[in-house]
Amino acid sequence: MDHLQALRAAVGAAHVITGADAQPFETDWRERYRGASLAVVRPATTAEVATVVRLCAQEGLPIVPQGGNTGLCGAATPDGSGRAVILSLQRLNRIRHVDTDNDTLEAEAGCILQTVQQAADEVGRLFPLSLAAEGSCTIGGNLATNAGGTQVLRYGNMRELTLGLEVVTPQGEIWHGMRGLRKDNTGYSLRDLYVGSEGTLGVITAATLKLFPQPVARCTALLALGSIGAAISVLGLARAGLGASLTGFELMAAPCLLDVVQAFPQQRLPFAEPSAPWYALLELSDSESEAHARERFEHVIGEAIEAGLVEDAAIAESVAQSHALWHLRESIPLAEKEKGKSIKHDISVSVSRMAEFVEHTNAALQAAFPGIRHVIFGHLGDGNLHYNVAPGAGWDSGRLLAQQEAVYQLVHDRVHAVGGSISAEHGVGQLKRDVLPRYKDPVEMLLMHRIKSALDPQGIMNPGKVLA
Repeated sequence: MDHLQALRAAVGAAHVITGADAQPFETDWRERYRGASLAVVRPATTAEVATVVRLCAQEGLPIVPQGGNTGLCGAATPDGSGRAVILSLQRLNRIRHVDTDNDTLEAEAGCILQTVQQAADEVGRLFPLSLAAEGSCTIGGNLATNAGGTQVLRYGNMRELTLGLEVVTPQGEIWHGMRGLRKDNTGYSLRDLYVGSEGTLGVITAATLKLFPQPVARCTALLALGSIGAAISVLGLARAGLGASLTGFELMAAPCLLDVVQAFPQQRLPFAEPSAPWYALLELSDSESEAHARERFEHVIGEAIEAGLVEDAAIAESVAQSHALWHLRESIPLAEKEKGKSIKHDISVSVSRMAEFVEHTNAALQAAFPGIRHVIFGHLGDGNLHYNVAPGAGWDSGRLLAQQEAVYQLVHDRVHAVGGSISAEHGVGQLKRDVLPRYKDPVEMLLMHRIKSALDPQGIMNPGKVLA
């Protein structure tokens, strides 16, 4: 029996896709990476995943796990050899169990993030992971990249939102680790090892996720600011005045919002003259009452205005207005894509050094590449910026992309110089694989290679991703 016949016998002929029909799976969302595969295999159960992995292990076939294919670093795209099996987990899409006493939800890897959010909402709970691709990204992909999003400030990344996992090892064994325990000090934390491993150590097939009480009230505001320093000061006031109720603090450079309203004219900025260079989107989630939330929120914003930190403020007066403000923020990546290709960075810098980093890096880029545009936005509350470089006066996408490696090195060197990370929430994938050793401690890289060799000695799990 040849490889394809064996795979068809494992999952059914209809769920082994080859030829032209496989091409959408072989290209990443940004259309930056294109590969080739032996087949796309779509198992429906963990047992079927294990069978497929065992077949691939026996034949030495590379396996590329794939969820919603919304990643930004090429981690779910095969190489060009045509030998890899793309393991699509989209059919593993069941919510297995919801436990409101324990505040946990068991979801399979192919569940769409929005489906998990809705399942939690139906029982009066909150699953707080929120990001622009939530209508198409999957829980497995969120786990593989340790996704962050807009509410990390209050709830943490995907690793902090996960209690247990079910994983198929590179040998086709199943680790049944779906424990819903907050305390389990019985050895190494395998959960933390697999979350963020980008499919290089095994296939995550399901997870036990934390749920939280639904907030009684939310308050949202968009603030116009004169500088990043002012934004950091407002963040300090908000943390002091709102504590754990502060669930979002998003920073956006003015060009980001102007790009959104240009690309999507139906969206509107809430200011008559949006002339400030920076904007911050704040959100408070309160467990007491609407009146209590509003009083605390307006007090903090009032303090910021009196201190001269805020040039203008728009506080949402309804749920619809709140959604409109968040829609502006969430539309920035789509507006970027409408304007053409840019050079994207997903970096993490301590909040205390954020203003210094942006000022010095902007200046260095303008000196090296005069006229380029800075498209900067992200999650200031947890130090994560999407520091993107786009064509400006005298530039087009082709000319800019020809300078891509030089731009990457300049930005990443600056990040490293201030003690930051070149990847905050998007992962490493293919995009940053080759430069990772430049910025990681050599012993840290050695330990990562040892872990990979120990768990995947054949090297069949998502080869060419994370580690060279």
